[in-house]
Amino acid sequence: MKRVALVPLVVALASAAAPLGAQSLMYRSANLGGTWVVDPGVVQFNFVHRFYVAPGPSHTVVNNPTFTFATGIARNVAVGAQFATHSFIIEGFTGSQSSNETQLFARWRAYNFLAKSGDGELGADWTKGALTLEGAARIAGKPLGQSSARAAFGGGFVARVNRYVALSADVGSFVSPTVLAAWSAALNLAIPGSPHTFSFEVSNALTSTIQGNSIGQSQHLYGFEFTIPIHLKRFSPWFHKTPKPIVLGSAAGAAIAADVRMSNVKFMGDTITIAAGQAVRWTNADPIEHTVTFDGAAEPGSPVIPPNGSYVHRFDKPGTYTYHCTPHPFMKGAVVVR
Repeated sequence: MKRVALVPLVVALASAAAPLGAQSLMYRSANLGGTWVVDPGVVQFNFVHRFYVAPGPSHTVVNNPTFTFATGIARNVAVGAQFATHSFIIEGFTGSQSSNETQLFARWRAYNFLAKSGDGELGADWTKGALTLEGAARIAGKPLGQSSARAAFGGGFVARVNRYVALSADVGSFVSPTVLAAWSAALNLAIPGSPHTFSFEVSNALTSTIQGNSIGQSQHLYGFEFTIPIHLKRFSPWFHKTPKPIVLGSAAGAAIAADVRMSNVKFMGDTITIAAGQAVRWTNADPIEHTVTFDGAAEPGSPVIPPNGSYVHRFDKPGTYTYHCTPHPFMKGAVVVR
């Protein structure tokens, strides 16, 4: 599956277009954005933290964080900003003492305030099974504080070992002036039962911007990246009255023998006991959605249960029925039917 993201150079802002999967570190390497873009209705917060230890006698730990905030405004269209400290894209070329780098980006344009440069990138990725290949062609209006535009190129890969573990690496560099190439290698992890991904990485690039990912440093930096997608609909209860009760499922005339309350992201009452032919009612008292998903295929389980909603299910056969919540698999319970 080949995807392309076009980020032409105009006067102010930058971008990419992407599938949902590209929001995950399981589909992109540390110094390449691939075709990543945020979905509408989601605020994405990514935190890249890299550090190196200065040589003795001080052995000072120098931290280099990059923060990314972005949101989707339409299908395949996103806007956002990146803020990084200890940038080297100016230092050593113009004598600037500034070390903070800010980059605003949108689908088509990028503007780097520290370099006062309009930057752009054409990115592409190709996925076949467990392997994703990435490529990027970049242009910087004022690269490294210089007055004339320069091109940069990058490439990399992500190899998924399984659905939770991947290995990635990339390299990128300005064509001119002569600089060290920026590279990275990472162990990428998907956190089970959550939309978050995490990576342990080593790189010689200090900042995760278009220019920052095109120039390397002599020292090796170690660190991590953590992705946090925030779905705005999760906060809708803050701005609305308590939703009307809704009942899902059916007891089909059976008596409801037990009530299980879903509160504080727990099933209140881990194990309950009923007689065959009786029913159980689960009520969602949390401001977020839950499910009652039975382990195995013995019972069908519930659809998504909204806040203030409930789900009723009748058990006809004796046995022990364990269950969990699909969005929050650490929520577990059991129904013993005698």
